[in-house]
Amino acid sequence: MVIVTVNDLLDRAVKTGPPSTLPAIEIVVMCTGNICRSPMGEALLRERLETGGVDARVSSVGLLLDDRPADPHAIDEMAERGLDITAHRSRIIDGEMAEEIDLLIGMEQRHVREAVLLHADLFTRAYTLPDLVARAESVGPRADRSMDEWLAELGEGRRRTDLFRQDRRLEVADPIGKSKKAFHRTAEEISALIERFVVLAWSDEPASGHH
Repeated sequence: MVIVTVNDLLDRAVKTGPPSTLPAIEIVVMCTGNICRSPMGEALLRERLETGGVDARVSSVGLLLDDRPADPHAIDEMAERGLDITAHRSRIIDGEMAEEIDLLIGMEQRHVREAVLLHADLFTRAYTLPDLVARAESVGPRADRSMDEWLAELGEGRRRTDLFRQDRRLEVADPIGKSKKAFHRTAEEISALIERFVVLAWSDEPASGHH
C-alpha cells in the first residue's frame, strides 16, 4: 500500500506546478515591526519564486506593529527594483497564523523563537535567513526530498535552547531609523541570501552524498 502524504503533495506542487487543487507551500517572512526587513524580504522572495515558476504563497508578519505601511525607505528601495509594496500593511503573528506556516524565515533569532513559542511544531520549519542559507549550503540541494524532510535535515543537531543565544552572524540587522543607504545595504543582503536559498531549495541536482 502506497501512502501519499500532504508533504508529498506540497512538494509536487512546489517543484512541478501541477493543478491548482494542490496546495502551494506557505512561506512567511518575519521581522520585528513588519515594516522594514520582512516586507522587503516578502517582495524579493515572491518575485524570485514567481520568476522560477515555484508555486508558493509568500507573506510577512512581525511582533509589534499592526496595520502600518512599510517604511518609506523600504518602499523606495523596492520601487527601484520594480517592486511595489505601497499597499503593504503590517501584521502581528499569532498562533493561528503559525499553524499554517510551512517555512518561517526570520531576520533575528528572537523572531524564530517567538514564532516557535506560539506553535511548537514550527521549530523544524523556522530559521533566520542567514542560518537557513548556511545550513542549506552545508547540507546541499533539496533535490527530490520533500521540503519538510530537507528542513529537518538542515536542523540536525539544533536545539530549541539555541534560539535563546544571540549570534549576529545569523541575523539581518534592522535598518529602521537609518539612512536610505542602510536600507539599500539591507535589501542587497536579503536579496543575495534569498537567491542562494532558492537555488538550493528548488534545484534539480541529485542529493548525492546526503542522506
